[in-house]
Amino acid sequence: MPESTPPPSAESLREHLERLKRLRGQDAAQGPPARLAELKLWQSERLARTYADLAATPRYAKPTRFFLDDLYGPKDFSVRDTELLKIYPMLVRMLPATAVQTAALAIEVDALSEELDHRLATALPAGPLDEQAYGKAYRESGTPAQRERQIALVGEVGRRLDRLVTKPMLLRTLRMMRTPARLAGFADVQGFLERGFEAFRAMGGAEEFLDTIAARERAIASRLFSSAPAPFSV
Repeated sequence: MPESTPPPSAESLREHLERLKRLRGQDAAQGPPARLAELKLWQSERLARTYADLAATPRYAKPTRFFLDDLYGPKDFSVRDTELLKIYPMLVRMLPATAVQTAALAIEVDALSEELDHRLATALPAGPLDEQAYGKAYRESGTPAQRERQIALVGEVGRRLDRLVTKPMLLRTLRMMRTPARLAGFADVQGFLERGFEAFRAMGGAEEFLDTIAARERAIASRLFSSAPAPFSV
């Protein structure tokens, strides 16, 4: 994210959560595209192959699993989104502004990814979902600028989280929230926050991890937009 861009506000966190609710909540105006679940599973399996080497490395196993399971997994995240909206006032009250800004960016990339997935699933041609069908729908449903923003946001969220995990007070605050969150029925979102924090804390520095993700995803996006063969090779 350019230095001139102002940090996201607490209000932008709420706005992005509302955007996600409209996209995949139970009260969404329209149902999801027919092939959305199939697409999400296909993408999740692709990401697991692309980052199998990182997942097999002790230093990067936890953050890789967090990215694959908690951010880009095929499971339904609508319950987590609803919980985040309900717990939003407590998050803003208890967490430092930098943590709320990081959460806002994380939800922004989640909402952008969901929108792009909806468009891609709608654009899929009839027939089996393979690299050729995916590439065609990828080019028809998004632009290089949108995909670059998606990749850049992931990197910015990771860098901010990497800085946050060095603050012992934040970890103590998260742990203090466990009981109130469980009693209020927000155990899922509490677990999500703690897993992300612990995954980055265990790395001892995320620069190489984030640079690897950015380089691979930019190369894949470039090959997809140019219709190159074997777009997902690394």
